[in-house]
Amino acid sequence: MDQRLNMESILFLSTCEDDGSLGKPGRETLGVASQLAAQLRVPFAVGLIGASVQEAANQAADSGATRFLGVCGPVFSQSRYATDTAAAEALCRAANATLILAPGTSRLMRCLPGVAHRLGGRADTHVTAVAVNEGIVTAQRWYYRQRMEARFTRSHRPWFVLIDPGAAPAWSGVTRKVEVENIGVVLPDSARKTEVTGYREPETGLNTIRPDADLLFVVGAGWTKKQSDGKVHATEAEQLILEFLKLTRCSLGSSKSLVDLGSEGQPVLSFLSHLNQIGQTGSTPRHPKGLATCCHGEEPHTIGWRFINERRAINLDPQCGWARGKADVLYVADAFAVLKHVNELLKET
Repeated sequence: MDQRLNMESILFLSTCEDDGSLGKPGRETLGVASQLAAQLRVPFAVGLIGASVQEAANQAADSGATRFLGVCGPVFSQSRYATDTAAAEALCRAANATLILAPGTSRLMRCLPGVAHRLGGRADTHVTAVAVNEGIVTAQRWYYRQRMEARFTRSHRPWFVLIDPGAAPAWSGVTRKVEVENIGVVLPDSARKTEVTGYREPETGLNTIRPDADLLFVVGAGWTKKQSDGKVHATEAEQLILEFLKLTRCSLGSSKSLVDLGSEGQPVLSFLSHLNQIGQTGSTPRHPKGLATCCHGEEPHTIGWRFINERRAINLDPQCGWARGKADVLYVADAFAVLKHVNELLKET
């Protein structure tokens, strides 16, 4: 075995959910860390941050980790840069790891680059895979809006690697109680000045972005165009889509053309924002299934669908972009009629 591999030590670093458990992005990265440690034949540690960390540590008991470290307390339950960086830095120093693997959640994406700077390390985000190739640890990610895939490595240590949610299977193993080493962190008063007082609900009263949903429902500009009667039915479209979202608890995506209609003075779906936008200039979701409606299916849109496992589409045009290899199944039908019928079926179940 390459001597460089014996010098590596791994820390899996994650925050805990409100109930003290390990969320899906954390379990996905835990699986990556466990597999990498097995390839390198080195032990690895688990580092956890939250109000309570025991349950999350118990979930990782069968992962092969040899140490379980925790920074816990009510002050660490909130997403706050000052406390998150202090906690993460303390865990990294206690573990003395050369490779730190963490889920690429919004909370950790904000703080870990700062921790890497404090420790004189380097950080890479949006990583989709980590492996050992020819005796060297390599990471994999996409560039230029998922048009180019690259594998790269770094000799600099410590190396912080943030794994994109949905890029790996979630870890599942036997849950049993483990002993957690409590790492003390002394916080100055200035680190506590930011406080989360609550969460603001969307104006529609409905959360339309659900990264963990099984289905991504994408709406295109066709919903706000003139229909067979020569009229625009934006209000009816809103009602059908919102009802479908409530009944299925799916996540909502949108094409750029539909999101941009509002700035052009054309009818829009009031609950959409640029946060819903997917594609070359939007996000790249990783839901198991996807259903596109009234989208033309050209390259800028379908780039955002690269990691959807099962892709289906509804469009009246049998020669649309989705029909040319962009979707696994294309339904040539009126999306208004289809969604209305599907909603009725869902109400009966």
